[in-house]
Amino acid sequence: QVQLVESGGGLVQAGGSLRLSCVASGLTFSSNNVGWFRQAPGKEREFVARISTSWTGGRTYYADFVKGRFTISRDNAKNTVYLQMNSLKPEDTAIYYCAAGAGRESVYEYNYWGQGTQVTVSS
Repeated sequence: QVQLVESGGGLVQAGGSLRLSCVASGLTFSSNNVGWFRQAPGKEREFVARISTSWTGGRTYYADFVKGRFTISRDNAKNTVYLQMNSLKPEDTAIYYCAAGAGRESVYEYNYWGQGTQVTVSS
C-alpha cells in the first residue's frame, strides 16, 4: 500500500521560509516523478514544482510564480522529497500536496497523493 505523508506546513510571516517534507512508503521516490501542488480556497489545485526520476537525472521544474524562491529536492536514502520555500508571500497560502507517478504538471498524471499540509503566510 502506497502512502505519502507531508509535513512542515505552518504559519509564517511574509518574507519567511518553510521546508515541506514528503515521505513515501510502499513506493520508491527515485523511480517516480514527484510533484508538489497547492490548492488555495476556492481555487483549483495547481502545479508548483516537480523532480524527475533518478535515471532521468533528477531534473527539477518550477511554476513561474515560484521560480527563484522555491527549491525541490530529494533524499533517496530517506525516500523523502522536500520543498524549500523562501521569500514567502501571502498569495502562497494554500494546502500543499505531494504526488508521485509518471506525471509532469497535470494533477491527472499522478497516481498517488498525500493528505496535504497547510501553509499560511501572513502579511
